Amino acid sequence: MSGNPILRITAKLLLPAILLFALYVQFHGDFGPGGGFQAGVIFASAFILHALLVGVPAARKVAPAWLVQAALALGVLLYAGVGFAGLLLGGNYLDYNVLAHDPVHGQHLGIILIEFGVGTTVATAMITIFFTFADAEGAPDPAAEDEP
Repeated sequence: MSGNPILRITAKLLLPAILLFALYVQFHGDFGPGGGFQAGVIFASAFILHALLVGVPAARKVAPAWLVQAALALGVLLYAGVGFAGLLLGGNYLDYNVLAHDPVHGQHLGIILIEFGVGTTVATAMITIFFTFADAEGAPDPAAEDEP
């Protein structure tokens, strides 16, 4: 892909729009269709497109394995932490009503936090899966195609 200038330029132009759309889906999920899972997949697809554009080694510099693993763990911990916060505040597990002074605000806060945890987990899981397959023995490196 990196050898074709039309594909390279088009992908570079689309990456910011894809990431912005992922943020829109993430933060609009509590008002309509969308949410953390969809936003995570969209964000991961933008990162995978970037990795296909610049090559896996260069993409590994942007998101090293320790960072991806830490974000994966933090996403799961955020989801579980919101559930336990409901328990500690006198409600049930994942009961958002007790998270704020008003049940409506608690519901809104809980959904935003849960969806952010899900989005982070899904995006980093997809990136991990991509890196696992891309790092497999014999996987071609698109950046190496430009070299003579």
